[in-house]
Amino acid sequence: MTNTTAAMITIDDKAYALADLTEAARVHIANIQFVDAQLQQLNNEWAVCDTARMAYEAAFKRELAKA
Repeated sequence: MTNTTAAMITIDDKAYALADLTEAARVHIANIQFVDAQLQQLNNEWAVCDTARMAYEAAFKRELAKA
C-alpha cells in the first residue's frame, strides 16, 4: 500500500491542500513564496553588510589606535 500525502500549505494557522485551491489561489501562493524568498535573500544581504560594516569599523579603530 502506498501512502501519499497531498501537498499542504499553512496560512494563519489554517492548512490548505494545494490540490483543492483554485488556479488563481495557487498563483497567489506562488507569489507569496517568491516574496518570502526575496525577503530572506534581502535579510541575508543585510546580515552580510552589517558584518562588513562592523569589520570596517574595527579596522578603522585599529588604525586610529596606531596614531
